[in-house]
Amino acid sequence: MKLIKLYIALTALILLTACSATKFISDGDYLLDQVEVKSAQKDFNVSLLEPYVRQKANSKWFSLFKIPLATYSLSGTDTIRWINRMLKNIGEAPVVYDTVMAERSCEALRSAMSNMGYLHSEVELQTRRKGKKVRVTYILKPGEPYYLRNVRYDIADDSIRALLDADRQYTLRTGAPFTVERLDAERNRITNFLLENGYYKFNKDFIHFSADSARDSREIDLTLHLDKYRPNSNAPETLHPRYTIGTVSYASGDKGHIQLRPKVLQYNTAIIPGTPFSANALQKTYNNFARLKAIRYTNIKFSELPDTSVLDCDIQVSTNKPHTLSFQPEGTNTAGDLGAAASLTYENRNIFHGSELFSIELRGAFEAITGLEGYQNQDYEEYSVEAKLQFPRFVAPFLSKTFRRRSTASSELSVAWDLQNRPEFHRRVFSTAWRYRWAEPRHHVSYRFDLLDLNYVYMPWISATFKHDYLDSVSNRNAILRYNYEDLFIMKMGFGITYNNDKLALRANVETAGNLLGAFANMASFRKNDVGQHTLFNIAYAQYVKFDFDFTKQIRFDTHNVLALHGAFGIAYPYGNSTVLPFEKRDFSGGANSVRGWGVRELGPGKFKGTDGRIDFINQTGDMKLDLSAEYRTFLFWKFDGAAFIDAGNIWTLRSYAEQPGGQFKISEFYKQIAVAYGVGLRLNFGYFILRFDMGMKAINPAYENHKEHYAFLNPDFGRDFSFHFAVGLPF
Repeated sequence: MKLIKLYIALTALILLTACSATKFISDGDYLLDQVEVKSAQKDFNVSLLEPYVRQKANSKWFSLFKIPLATYSLSGTDTIRWINRMLKNIGEAPVVYDTVMAERSCEALRSAMSNMGYLHSEVELQTRRKGKKVRVTYILKPGEPYYLRNVRYDIADDSIRALLDADRQYTLRTGAPFTVERLDAERNRITNFLLENGYYKFNKDFIHFSADSARDSREIDLTLHLDKYRPNSNAPETLHPRYTIGTVSYASGDKGHIQLRPKVLQYNTAIIPGTPFSANALQKTYNNFARLKAIRYTNIKFSELPDTSVLDCDIQVSTNKPHTLSFQPEGTNTAGDLGAAASLTYENRNIFHGSELFSIELRGAFEAITGLEGYQNQDYEEYSVEAKLQFPRFVAPFLSKTFRRRSTASSELSVAWDLQNRPEFHRRVFSTAWRYRWAEPRHHVSYRFDLLDLNYVYMPWISATFKHDYLDSVSNRNAILRYNYEDLFIMKMGFGITYNNDKLALRANVETAGNLLGAFANMASFRKNDVGQHTLFNIAYAQYVKFDFDFTKQIRFDTHNVLALHGAFGIAYPYGNSTVLPFEKRDFSGGANSVRGWGVRELGPGKFKGTDGRIDFINQTGDMKLDLSAEYRTFLFWKFDGAAFIDAGNIWTLRSYAEQPGGQFKISEFYKQIAVAYGVGLRLNFGYFILRFDMGMKAINPAYENHKEHYAFLNPDFGRDFSFHFAVGLPF
């Protein structure tokens, strides 16, 4: 009830302050209160024309509330007072209706409809005045669209005509809608095609159109004209010159010579001597050199040999300083336990003079742990060292030269050692991996292939208290817990693919572990431990398969408002040598990037409710995960953005575990166990990074003890249902 009263009060305040905005409007002027674009024809898509309106009303938060205008309206006319200046700076001044801008909007709308093939369109301007406010409506009357009846290509250059005829990609055909977008697309296609086939000096100005239509007809006779080459207005017309590449040379943009091997320069150069000039090859060369960490900038110039159609290429390269050293401190907060961490990183961007990136990172962390009883040490310490060597190309046999040159790839070797000392245990992790990354930027696709990823987990010490309470106790045996406090060997292979075009992002990953070792174990008769697991060097190896998929779609309403939709699904299955997934591979729910009404690892699996905070980080994990989110994002003021979100999801186990009652996935029950949360967020957007503050509330809680707890949105309790999250970057 208190929340409802607060909402009503805020709404009333917003309305009152919005009304006061007219005090800034001079006599004879009007506040532009609302702008609408409508169509007299029901089947016409109005949303395509809305960007052509030259003057829009004041912006709205979440497309509903004119909070920036209301903030500005709270200020007074006395500019000496700091509060008035602040309110005006963070607010938005009222938009004064401009008749000239309205007429320009009508002309822009008519022109846009004409370009869409509606050659006899009209726009009606309607205004409704009330007090000192005005509402503007643009009524679109597109009429009937025009279509192509006959299409003719008039190409004066016979060589180009023969080349285009052989390509057979003409897109202007009889019956197609007559639109400027379609004409421009064909002109750009021909231009790009010729630039790709040696016509270095060709541009789209050599192409123009002529159109004719009969009276009382909606059919167009169209002719595309491609003129001959003329270097200037006084020069005679000739055939368009077709150029081939002569020599390719390299020069240093710095003092001295280029600090890269010649083979590396040649490998990243897509411009090949003896081949026709190619605009794509030029751009790919720029992109390849931009990827090299050793290079600061690249400048490519072409020079025409006199009285020939040969282009010599000169590539000028400027290199970066090879050595860098960085230090990064950070603060940590794990469930209220405060700590600090720091990392020192050394990088060599050109260790073998092939733009190979070598890095070594030293990291240390300390955290004071509270609330633990029965343990001598109450602190957490972690020290790690990681070395990486990255090659800006495929380092692999049996790959064709064509594939290597076509792909934007990198190969990486990494080795790491991590030492963790907690009050309950000491843990050591050694890992090494060989990975490939490559991309196809034109198709917005990138790939990841982990050829080999080895992890060795060693537990040198476990406290007597922890062993007594959780590992050895007959009354409290926990299979999941025991498995994750044993020495373990993981040998995995993984593949991932990502598609991202800024509006839609898709990602899929699959990985398997232990299959190769499993095959060797059967052939070589590996020794088994006490629980029947095959061992390698007396260490049991993990065996599982894991799949993850997620998507994100953005629906943009205007420059200030966007709706982001996200879904994620993951499943993993232990088999063969494993009955439990390794802890690092188990899914969890809750937290800043999941169902935000719960804290990290506080939700699930299924309807399971954690009862022991000391081991719930193990118990509240699963083999299967589902996440669904809808988030409305809006610009607020200065660097601040706002968000309102609804999250849903949970985790489940595929097997039944006694220590996780109600956590197993069952097709007849899982939908009843989907948790739902809602909330709002504040983001500090600096462009290059985003600080995010999200406040979530439980709406439907599957781990309930009573009706009020189950349907929390009907009975909100901040002490029980509220969760605050701080993170860097967007949740998806």
